[in-house]
Amino acid sequence: MKHNEDYIMLANLKNDINKKTTMYKENFSLLKKICHVSEVTHMINWIPPSDDSFTLNTDGTVKKNKEAGETDEKDVAFKVLYCEICHSDLHMVKNEWGVSTYPLVPGLPLEAAAPFLCAGITVYSPLRYFGLHKPGLHVGVVGLGGLGHMVVKYAKAFGANVTVISTSPNKEKEALEHLGADSFLISRHQDKMQAEVGTLDGIIDTVSANHPIVPLIGLPKSHGKLVMVGAPDKPLELPVFPLLQGRKLVAGSAIGGLKETQEMIDFSAKHNIKPEIEVIDMDYVNTAMERLLKADVKYRFVIEIGNSLKPTS
Repeated sequence: MKHNEDYIMLANLKNDINKKTTMYKENFSLLKKICHVSEVTHMINWIPPSDDSFTLNTDGTVKKNKEAGETDEKDVAFKVLYCEICHSDLHMVKNEWGVSTYPLVPGLPLEAAAPFLCAGITVYSPLRYFGLHKPGLHVGVVGLGGLGHMVVKYAKAFGANVTVISTSPNKEKEALEHLGADSFLISRHQDKMQAEVGTLDGIIDTVSANHPIVPLIGLPKSHGKLVMVGAPDKPLELPVFPLLQGRKLVAGSAIGGLKETQEMIDFSAKHNIKPEIEVIDMDYVNTAMERLLKADVKYRFVIEIGNSLKPTS
C-alpha cells in the first residue's frame, strides 16, 4: 500500500512539475529582463527537472538520474551577468530576520535593470495598491535611499506632489534638484513637522533602521495611509490613539507579482525611469556592504558578474 501511495504522490509531483515548466517558459522573457539576488535564488530552486531526472525505486526511495546543472529540453538555464545589493541583503547576511540560508547566491541581467525587481517593484506596488498613483495627490517619502529615490521617481511620474522626509539635511539638494521632489522635510525639526500635519494623502516609509513612526502618523490627512516597505529588525512603537483620529491606516507591503512587475517595467520605459546605480566588481562586495551600512551609496550597488568571473591571464 505504501508503494501505491508513493506512486500516486510521484504522479502528482510530475503533474505539478509539468505545470511549473509551462509557467517558467511563459514568463522567461520577464526573467531575461530583470532579476534580483533573492528572487533568482528562489527561481533556481524551483526550475523544474525533466520527467526522467528521477526514478521511484520499489523500496520507496528516489533515484536521481540527472546531476544538478545538467539540462535538457524541459529545463531553463540562464547566465548571471549583473545583480544588485540592497539593504535586505544586510539583514540576510547578518540573519537579523532569522531566515537566512547561506551562502547567498548572486543574481542577474542588465545593470540598470537589476534593481527593478527589488527597489522598483517594492515601491511601485504599494503606490498602485493603496491608490497613491493618482495625479494631484500629495505623497510623502520617508528615507532617501535605494527605495526612497525610486518612490520619488514613480510618484512624480504619476503626477503627485512629493515631499521627502529625512533625518539628513544634506540630502535636501539631491532630493529637490536632482530627483525632482517638490519639498523636503527634516523629521527632527518638530516645528516644521507640526506645520505639515494633515497635509499628505499617504506616506511610503522606506527606512529599514529602527525609527519613530508616531510623528509620521500625524502627517497624513483623514483616511490617509502610512505604508511600511522598510523592514527594521526590531518592533516599532505604534500607539493606537493617533490612528483613531482621522481613521488612518498603517500598512505594509513587500513586493508585487509578475503581472504587476511587467506593468512596472513598461511604465518605467515609458517615463524613462531608471534607478541610480554604482556598478562594482565581485571583489568589492565586502566594501560595498560596509558602505551600504553607512548609507554611502547613490543609490544601489550592482555587481557586474560577467567581468568578475573572467579568467585571469
